Amino acid sequence: MALFQYCLNASTIRTTSVPDQIRVAAAAGYGAIELWHEHLDEFLATGGTLADVRHALDDSGLVVPTTVYLAGWFATSGPAHQQAMDEVRRRLDQAAAVGAEFAVAGPPLEIADRELGAANYAELIELGNSYGVRPAFEYLGFAADINRIEDALDIMIRSQHTDACIIVDPFHCWRGGGDISALSRLTADRIAISHFNDAPASPPPETQGDEDRVMPGDGAMDLSAYCQKLTDIGYNRWLSLELFRPDLWERNPLDVAREGLEKMQAVAEAS
Repeated sequence: MALFQYCLNASTIRTTSVPDQIRVAAAAGYGAIELWHEHLDEFLATGGTLADVRHALDDSGLVVPTTVYLAGWFATSGPAHQQAMDEVRRRLDQAAAVGAEFAVAGPPLEIADRELGAANYAELIELGNSYGVRPAFEYLGFAADINRIEDALDIMIRSQHTDACIIVDPFHCWRGGGDISALSRLTADRIAISHFNDAPASPPPETQGDEDRVMPGDGAMDLSAYCQKLTDIGYNRWLSLELFRPDLWERNPLDVAREGLEKMQAVAEAS
């Protein structure tokens, strides 16, 4: 019996249209796909509709654990916050239309006002609930402040909201210097999804960017230990292949997706 379920983050084949992203994920054997709002906007600009996307998903049998991403809500107040929330509402409407359970809610890249961000996160959760979409907070390893699981947990706790939840990602632990043992502070129901990837030993982790991520098993991270930590807290849902490599975008997307699934399974099921 598989320890996890497998999802394709559309960033991995980002130069492919949304309908083809869905087709490729299904053909490669994934059970789910994470869709990006910028890709949905590109599809809509060509005359497609969200109903078309939903039909393609239904026909493929894929589910959408998350859409990516909600920005601008954390560090703003006053008129700027209202403007940011207008865009958040538009994206939540898209997320609901394609059947997403969660929407990724990103932190600021600069030093954060945590009290403001936590209050805004509570507001964001309430707004998301009105759409039937649960905003999940993400830490980013290259952010100046909120770059570890512990930092995201701090925001979740400060929000005092029972629906606060998190996106976890081994690359962001590697890049931000966070210890994967912090996963033990979570419960499985507070994890929306785990992104999944690997990273090389060089350049130094603290200098790496998204483009440095590699296929699971091709890098230097101890992904078996990461997966074991997830298993220890009872998490057995989606691992989502999230890469941002231009060299992969130039390849046949179906070949990339199949290779990614095989490598995820090889690492995760051996943990």
